[in-house]
Amino acid sequence: MNSGDFDEIFLDEFLNQYSLDTYNRRLFHRALTHRSYLNEHPDAVEDNERLEFLGDAVLDFLVGAWLYHHFPEMQEGELTKLRSALVRTEQLADFAQTINLGRLMRLGRGEEDGGGRNRQALLCATFEALIGAIYLQAGILGVQKFFQPFLEKAVYQILSERKDQDPKSILQEWAQANGYGPPIYRTISTSGPEHDKIFEIEVLVNQTVFGTGTGHSKQAATKSAARNALASLDIN
Repeated sequence: MNSGDFDEIFLDEFLNQYSLDTYNRRLFHRALTHRSYLNEHPDAVEDNERLEFLGDAVLDFLVGAWLYHHFPEMQEGELTKLRSALVRTEQLADFAQTINLGRLMRLGRGEEDGGGRNRQALLCATFEALIGAIYLQAGILGVQKFFQPFLEKAVYQILSERKDQDPKSILQEWAQANGYGPPIYRTISTSGPEHDKIFEIEVLVNQTVFGTGTGHSKQAATKSAARNALASLDIN
């Protein structure tokens, strides 16, 4: 698909599949429009950033309320960790990939050529914008109907794989329990264009490298390194 093309047939299939076909189609066009698309298409009047802002807030509320009702014995701190795991960039990007949302995004040529349809940050933002669009059309109940199947599947996977736990915290606890100093994170390399940099970071404990990780931010790469270190230590 070229950056100037937009697959209306696929959009029809998508809207029908999720019972969204009676909603305002223009709103979904806006939800799928990245700001790079506006620079090349004067007929497109608005990008999806405002809808992304709205969708982010709606997801925070909806996930928080769902967790509150489904885990009555869970303490506030654990609820917060679990909510964060469910609305983090990687998880929302995974939801977007599940529904093949990348195919529908309206991108400028630069983003298209740079692999924007597979970038986690763009997938996450577009998914949030989609949630914002659904909210404007159908309110919180409409979002709940669309999103709850994704939420229910993800929450138990996160709990079983301890994805709600901060891998950096777990690694530091392990280091302290074994009499070592805190883990040290060191940037190995930085690559890629300015708008899509990839960081590679290694983590050392007691001057030994236990894991490396990559990500589109230092924070993401650091977490990836810690997670890989835990895997090498067989700490689940």
